[in-house]
Amino acid sequence: MLNAFIIVLREGFEAFLIVAIIFSYLRKTGQNWLASAVYAAVATALTLSAALGFWLNQATEGVNQALWEGILGSIAIVLVATLIVHMRRVAPRLKQTMHQKLDQATVGRSGWMSFLGVFIFTVLMITREGMETSLLLLQIKQQSQLFIGALIGLAAASLLALAWARYGHLINMKRFFQVTSLFLILFLVQVGIYTFHEFSEAGILPNSEALHAATEVLSPEGKYGQWFSMLIVVVCIGWLLVAYLTDRSRKAAQVSVHSNAVAQSD
Repeated sequence: MLNAFIIVLREGFEAFLIVAIIFSYLRKTGQNWLASAVYAAVATALTLSAALGFWLNQATEGVNQALWEGILGSIAIVLVATLIVHMRRVAPRLKQTMHQKLDQATVGRSGWMSFLGVFIFTVLMITREGMETSLLLLQIKQQSQLFIGALIGLAAASLLALAWARYGHLINMKRFFQVTSLFLILFLVQVGIYTFHEFSEAGILPNSEALHAATEVLSPEGKYGQWFSMLIVVVCIGWLLVAYLTDRSRKAAQVSVHSNAVAQSD
């Protein structure tokens, strides 16, 4: 449940931020009439993402399920890893980049073309988050608690987005994305182990039987595999605590230096 919660929290919050940036652009450029394009795009993107998740879930059941799960795990690793790297590179200028893309979609175009441009841009941005979420959630083996964790994560992402909109200066967004990126990286390590295990179970690797037996303890039902998810969360909490203490120590040092400088000037 924790894995599903953190995945949906991160991806949901990213989606909320994207929508917030688009609405901010429309307000600043006096194009509020295009808000309906955003609403329609969000509904379309959510439908596409849900349909993809449902189709993938159905496709992995039945014949050669281990092979399917191995393939989907490989896709998830490549897709999510590249998106993490991409977001680290563009995050500092994400708002500026999105505004430039929206300018290209709306400036100098007719009303219908502007509507279509904003719609397509929003669909692509939100569907990317939805596809990433679907692929990641499919890698969680404890299906019984997945739905609950996802719902709680979505609710938390909504509350975090509202808090950011009203009290953005109080939320350290840099730390939020750093710790959730750390979680995703560690989660992908777990997915990589599961994927290797599934490929060996499907019998497509050399010495598959030996490899399958050797990795059984790291599988979702294995002795160590069951504790891996908790270990990921513990590592992230530990990192966040160290980062908090480091920030606090740095601020205290800056205050001390400032106080000494004021005292010397007096």
